[in-house]
Order: sequence, then structure tokens, then C-alpha cells
Amino acid sequence: MQWLIYALLSALFAALTAILAKIGVKDVNSNLATAIRTIVILLFAWGIVFGQGLQTQLTQISRFSLILLVLSGVATGLSWLFYFRALQLGNVSQVAPVDKLSLVITIVLAAFILKEKVTLGTMFGAGLMTAGAIVIALVK
Repeated sequence: MQWLIYALLSALFAALTAILAKIGVKDVNSNLATAIRTIVILLFAWGIVFGQGLQTQLTQISRFSLILLVLSGVATGLSWLFYFRALQLGNVSQVAPVDKLSLVITIVLAAFILKEKVTLGTMFGAGLMTAGAIVIALVK
């Protein structure tokens, strides 16, 4: 259950990200804001890698894994660009729940691509998340 602690911390910091980004992107082009955020993350992540001495493992990464990690990075970058623009145009209390529909999309993709088992409870929960996001997005 250690994963749950990390997942909850991730959710907490994702929430802080939304609030801080909404305030910070107010008078800044959303693409420039994303670039600034990316530089901070780049320095932070590589600082951890070098601090732990993990840079020596770079040569051990397979070409396949490297390609998938690069594609994941592209997807992350596109997600951030669209997210910051959405934050600039909309209310964070509406943008964030719609953005979190990524949870439902992830469940569907995990079932089809990774062949993960989807239970009735998972489908019910995903349905509730979808309904909640729709209700929040349409509230004016």
C-alpha cells in the first residue's frame, strides 16, 4: 500500500500545481509559462538523478524503453501546453476536473493496451468521475 501514499502526494501536488499555475499564468503567455515550468522540472529531475548517482544507468536503457519514454515526454508536453491554455481561459475549478478525465481515459487505455482487468467497481467509479467532471464543467 506504499503506492497509495505516493499517489495521494501526487494528487496533493497536482492540486497545488493547478492553483499556482492559474495565478502565475494570469499575465503570461501560456506557452511561455509552460516552458518556464518545464525548465524547473528539468533541473529538479536531473538534480535528483545526479544527486543519487543514477546518471551512470543511462547507457543501460534499451532503445525501446527510450523511445517510449520520449513519446511519454511528448505527450506530457502537449498535455501541459493544453492545460495551461485551458487554465488561462477557464476557471481552475472547472478545468482541473475535466483534465482529470485523464484518469478515465487511462483506465480504458490500460484495459485495451496493457490488458489490465477492469472490474465492475472500476467501471462504476470511472462513470462517476466522468459524470462529476461533466457536471462541474457545465456549472456556470
